Amino acid sequence: MTEISEDTLPEPQNPTTFPVLPLRDIVIFPHMVTPLFVGRPRSIHALEWAMEHDKLVLLVTQRDPKTDDPLADDLYDLGTLGKVVQMLKLPDGTVKVLVEGEVRARLIDLEYTDECIFASLQKLPDQESDSPEQEALMRSVSNTFEAYSNLSKKIPAEMVTSIAGVEEPGRFADTIVAHLTVQIADKQEILAEMDSLQRLEKLLALMEREVEILQIEKKIRNRVKSQMERSQKEYYLNEQMRAIQKELGEKDEFKQELRELEEKIEKSRMSKEATEKANAELRKLKMMSPMSAEATVVRNYLDWLVALPWKKSTKDQIDLVKAEEILEEDHYGLEKVKERILEYLAVQALVKKIKGPILCLVGPPGVGKTSLGRSVARAMGRKFLRVSLGGVRDEAEIRGHRRTYIGAMPGKVIQGIRKVAVRNPVFLLDEVDKMSTDFRGDPSSALLEVLDPEQNNTFGDHFLDVDYDLSSVMFIATANTLQSVPGPLRDRMEVIRIEGYTEEEKAHIAERYLLPKQLETHGLKEGQIKFSEGALLEIIRHYTREAGVRSLEREIANVFRKIAREVVKAGQLGKRFQVGARQIKKYLGVPRYSYGAREEEHKIGLVNGLAWTEVGGELLNVEVTILSGKGNLTVTGKLGEVMRESAQAALSYVRSRWLELGLAEDFYSSFDIHIHVPEGAIPKDGPSAGITMATAIASALTGLAVDQGLAMTGEITLRGRVLAIGGLKEKLLAAKRAGIHRVLIPQENEKNLEEIPMTIRRALNIRPVAHMDEVLDAAIIGLVPVSGLSDNADYAANLEKSVHH
Repeated sequence: MTEISEDTLPEPQNPTTFPVLPLRDIVIFPHMVTPLFVGRPRSIHALEWAMEHDKLVLLVTQRDPKTDDPLADDLYDLGTLGKVVQMLKLPDGTVKVLVEGEVRARLIDLEYTDECIFASLQKLPDQESDSPEQEALMRSVSNTFEAYSNLSKKIPAEMVTSIAGVEEPGRFADTIVAHLTVQIADKQEILAEMDSLQRLEKLLALMEREVEILQIEKKIRNRVKSQMERSQKEYYLNEQMRAIQKELGEKDEFKQELRELEEKIEKSRMSKEATEKANAELRKLKMMSPMSAEATVVRNYLDWLVALPWKKSTKDQIDLVKAEEILEEDHYGLEKVKERILEYLAVQALVKKIKGPILCLVGPPGVGKTSLGRSVARAMGRKFLRVSLGGVRDEAEIRGHRRTYIGAMPGKVIQGIRKVAVRNPVFLLDEVDKMSTDFRGDPSSALLEVLDPEQNNTFGDHFLDVDYDLSSVMFIATANTLQSVPGPLRDRMEVIRIEGYTEEEKAHIAERYLLPKQLETHGLKEGQIKFSEGALLEIIRHYTREAGVRSLEREIANVFRKIAREVVKAGQLGKRFQVGARQIKKYLGVPRYSYGAREEEHKIGLVNGLAWTEVGGELLNVEVTILSGKGNLTVTGKLGEVMRESAQAALSYVRSRWLELGLAEDFYSSFDIHIHVPEGAIPKDGPSAGITMATAIASALTGLAVDQGLAMTGEITLRGRVLAIGGLKEKLLAAKRAGIHRVLIPQENEKNLEEIPMTIRRALNIRPVAHMDEVLDAAIIGLVPVSGLSDNADYAANLEKSVHH
């Protein structure tokens, strides 16, 4: 802020109090009429106060326009006392006001009220003198302002003429500075100058600086304009050179390339839409400079169009016997998938043209989902293409980028079709459940068009900008679980579940596929290593725990490496090896897993449950203990929300059966019940442990042990009904692995037993149950049947005494 020294100021004239109107980004000068839009409540009150009195208001500029509620330090100490000429309230609450500056005024003191700001001020009249120097300054200022207006183009000529008629030097300077586009601080400095001669000098210096800046800007504009004209001239001359070369018959590489593109477009057998688009882009390319960036983009686009297989396809092998032999040769089991492929080939033989099926193979890792896609392609005589979608989070990965972006290219679908060079491959979309979403889009939504037989005949890639027919492609998606796959995408696919393998199936796969493959991989001869059945079972039971065979193959490879080392070290390349269960322990070390890992002794409050995971089934122990307390239920073991609710439902069921279980009606009021599921670092969720937790609670309260040779799975309701569960095969495999003899399953799942291998059904005593009473009768040893369960009342009394003790 410009300070005004005491010796330059006149004596105060009529010090009075006026309302203050703080201004943002504007300085009001005397004799200046300006419209303002006012929105701050204090400012509006100040204007209303002025209208009710003498219509005078102090117009003072803020140092920082962003300050909403300015204090004394936020305002310049010199402003203009102005008069409110007109005031109009607008519908949005703001006020439009027309003010006219009258005289300079200096702030002496500010008074803040609830409504507005008042200021004590002193009026500062101009200090004018009549001298030749003043006349010379006014002429110089007038000429400089005329030059400024010619360069700025923002000041009308009439304004220059009207200003020239002002005779008072102070008013002359104030009128000119109000029309300059300069900083607020510069205007405030002019406002603070009382002496008219000094004010004219400062204004002249300010305008000369602005004129110099405007002249530099004009030079820059002229230079840019001349450069543009030179570029246009070069383009015109290049076009003339091309015309001359054409007349002379000279050939260049670019013309040759254009002819080749034209021939490729004719031979590519594109769709009508694509042909029109390609020809239009080719015509555009012919008019461009070969070295321009736009020409490179168009050339790249045409290369993609002509490289795609618009009509080229492979002929399907319709020999069902041969196709079945190939599928059996590559994979053991997986009957549902093989059956679906053979059905498709049979219909193809009859109809000749059907839309490609869209299959989704869902199963644990290592069961052969990805390799099955390759076998399907071989059985059908088609080319195979695999695209991994794990970690894909950008929609453009599927649909491609628009050509406006630098480095744009088609999506993975079109890239894959170009790579195999046929329009009907077997297209494997691997790990479709591992896609994610972020600010760049949702790739799973982009797949909806790709995997819809009713829409994918007109698939639109953003890069191609023309429709491409994907209806002949056979899409196979793979996933470990369907929970993370969106519903609309799941609805477009035919889901085929691939369950985990049994021990016998794993041993068969190892003998038929894995051992010969590892023999060849490790450079050993056929028959040089003989694995016994016991050795394979030893690896399966004690060194792997999985639904598939991936870890099994790794452990077999580990054994082969150690044997290969022995062969090379001994120098006996033809030496034969017999590998039994004892040698497995020598090669692989201490067993990692316990086979048949269940409690041998019957325990109170410990029940074997069965759980499904992405890598197969698992035995899930549920422990319950009773503590002295006030009826609280504690659940631990990193359980999810659904599993915690199952625990509440199980406890409510047991409380509702207090009489049949021989318990006191208010037994829960003096006990705390703690339910724990071991392996607390592993998240667990789902409703299928409901009957397991109810059995464990009943066992702990009655003091009767649970049969540890029995396992169970099922959801419980408050009325004791046992509801259906999923993953039955994996759970039964886990039960057999753990050495369980009897399994309780929901009666609604009895129909699913037909899908369970006969070897599993023979090894386990599987009992369907419909109600929780049946579970308790079968699981708790020594429990009197429901009709006489009240005979256990003695234990309830003893339990209460022992807990309190």
